[in-house]
Amino acid sequence: MTHQRYFFTLSFIFFIVFALLAIAPHDRADWALENALVLVFAIVLGLTYKVFPLSRISYTLIFIFLCLHEVGAHYTYAMVPYDQFFIKNLGFSLNEALGWERNNFDRVVHFSYGLLLAYPIREFYVRVAGTTGFWGYFFPLELTMASSMMFELFEWGAAEMFGGDLGVAYLGTQGDIWDAHKDMALASLGALIAMIITLFINIKLQKSFTSEWDFSLSIKGREPLGEDEIARIRKRRKD
Repeated sequence: MTHQRYFFTLSFIFFIVFALLAIAPHDRADWALENALVLVFAIVLGLTYKVFPLSRISYTLIFIFLCLHEVGAHYTYAMVPYDQFFIKNLGFSLNEALGWERNNFDRVVHFSYGLLLAYPIREFYVRVAGTTGFWGYFFPLELTMASSMMFELFEWGAAEMFGGDLGVAYLGTQGDIWDAHKDMALASLGALIAMIITLFINIKLQKSFTSEWDFSLSIKGREPLGEDEIARIRKRRKD
């Protein structure tokens, strides 16, 4: 199956998931707010799949994350009935088994954000920015962490703007003053695990891994920048 056909297949499946979970959500306003960024992301993917098709691995990881997000948007993250599902279908409480005292679906999704999206971000970095070696793992981790922080700021701004029950539902802190910090930490941990897995796979498969890693950490420019570079530019312009 070609990358584009695979993209259309996952898009069709996601559209069905989206449509089903759009029916009678717990809080329609929160559902709409949760899906604002999803809409932007979907448009970007739709506009770039021809000129910049991602790997099937990246599309699959993105698809899984978006499906998890849609579940959270349908119920609101703080009220996803995963524990009731485990009790009803598997006969035990996941919260009790793991010692959780709150609804941790949001924590799982924040962890999944790093675990599932760090690799697509790496693919973008490697193919567009040409990052190799150490930087091909560090920059995707860094951007995943930074985007997680930016999303927390977005949540804060949205909650301040809309306020009331909608703001509370969107934040989903459940009374935890460290909620944003824990969310960012879990996203960072997920991304770190994803990059470590990718690193070990490449160590095993890539024959030039060591030389590429060493080259990425070598000094490429011996001359200092800043005022020295400005002086060199001005000198070249005069010449």
